Amino acid sequence: MSTAQVSSGVMDRPHALVTGASRGIGAAIARALAADGWRLTLTAREAPTVLAQELGAFAIGMDQTQADSVAAAFDAARAAQGPLSALINNAGAVETAPFAKTSPELWQRMLDVNLTGPFLCCQAAWADLKAAGPRGRIVNIASTASLKGYAYVSAYVAAKHGVLGLTRTLALELAKDGVTVNAVCPGYTETDIVRDGIAKVVAKTGRSEAEARAGFTAGNPQGRLVQPEEVADTVRWLCSPAAGSVHGQAIAVCGGETM
Repeated sequence: MSTAQVSSGVMDRPHALVTGASRGIGAAIARALAADGWRLTLTAREAPTVLAQELGAFAIGMDQTQADSVAAAFDAARAAQGPLSALINNAGAVETAPFAKTSPELWQRMLDVNLTGPFLCCQAAWADLKAAGPRGRIVNIASTASLKGYAYVSAYVAAKHGVLGLTRTLALELAKDGVTVNAVCPGYTETDIVRDGIAKVVAKTGRSEAEARAGFTAGNPQGRLVQPEEVADTVRWLCSPAAGSVHGQAIAVCGGETM
């Protein structure tokens, strides 16, 4: 996109940056926001160029655990699409281990990608979002793991609890500017991460895929996996003017798992 385009009328549309946008929940969020007319910057470790071409978005690779990479990506996003109005912190990762076998390295990896990454992205977007005022939005994709404990993922759960704490703190700091800050907390969702988890259970235990899947859905009173589009629709609403008074909240999208 040229400098002339940046200064043209198309820049009247708000600009959202979505991290972890190459697949799963992130890709669903990108499609939902594009349908509402948002200009988009899509990031992942490798630039999600195919989806960006589909949606007319700007794509760039970013390692959100590294401050220099985050700063460079946000500068490129502004140059391509103009100032940010919304930040969707979706990128994350999970590794499993019993607590006694959780190494310091695993612990640090989970904190880096799931908590430090959103921290760095929020700082990089901070000035733009404050300038956006009541149109400004931060949506952190946390997890039901920010609301309750799960065995064998202590580092991930600790990081996601941190994301919720960060969300509430930023909500207080940005309230006077009109920017809303919220967390969306999906339960087990039909994504590659969960499908990989099901495959590992099958390989380790000899259970059928249906039996392994049932283990992932057992905690959901609806007895099913959440769909990425259901999470995306929640983000879409939070980014709309209709959610202007929804602030500092943790919205569980989990079929009632946290009841």
